[in-house]
Amino acid sequence: MSHGAMNLAGPVRVVSESYYPEAFLGIYQRPAEARAMFEARGWNTVAALQLRNPMHNAHAYLARIAMEVCDGIYVHQLIGKLKAGDIPADVRVKAIAVLMNKYFRKERVIQGGYPMEMRYAGPREALLHAVFRQNYGCSHLIVGRDHAGVGDTYGPYDAQKIFHEIPPGALLLKPLPLDWAFYCYECGGMASMKTCPHDSQAVIDDQGNYKGGARLMLSGTLLRKLLSEGKPVPKEFSKPEVMTVLREYYDKPRTKPEVQHPGTARN
Repeated sequence: MSHGAMNLAGPVRVVSESYYPEAFLGIYQRPAEARAMFEARGWNTVAALQLRNPMHNAHAYLARIAMEVCDGIYVHQLIGKLKAGDIPADVRVKAIAVLMNKYFRKERVIQGGYPMEMRYAGPREALLHAVFRQNYGCSHLIVGRDHAGVGDTYGPYDAQKIFHEIPPGALLLKPLPLDWAFYCYECGGMASMKTCPHDSQAVIDDQGNYKGGARLMLSGTLLRKLLSEGKPVPKEFSKPEVMTVLREYYDKPRTKPEVQHPGTARN
């Protein structure tokens, strides 16, 4: 019988699920539960959207692209602890829910939570995310620019390239590689590096007003920085319902964490 150079065996231990099932009741699903939900909806192809931020317009844009080619979207956010300055999981859950409830077809999207912390390990973490989502029954994983990256540690598309470097058949799940998304004032809507012909960067004043230029890069890190400093946020960043949830969080005295410079960590 064909086998690899090493075989491992031993006792199977059940790892504690900790506080997650109770704290995130309604969005915390085990793999078998998620698969059952997909089957009940008749989904044969499911794209997972990995999130550690609230779902702003760039995320929603990528999700809608995936919805055009898959039966449904599994918005599978990490609900474990993140680095200092990140928005807590319960706030992210609420912000994502208000967007999904109003701006997505309910029969085509499911919100889920995964009990894991970000490793910021770039391409290798993208593979880890893919294995997890395959276990949950997803057929695709949205892999955007600098997936699970931090600073300039990895190339912007290394997390997409690594899927071509693993042995054929190592994963049943397929990557859905998508480019950097942003709002373009010249195009008049969301666009990406592949679709937008305008190269200039948008200029926004201290009052959140548009002053010129085209591309407004929608970074979750930049959004957190503006909110933590009490600065206005351009309306193109996210839907008003999402901003209301985030404003409520940042208006509380205890929620004034130090936020890293935009670009230090990405989804």
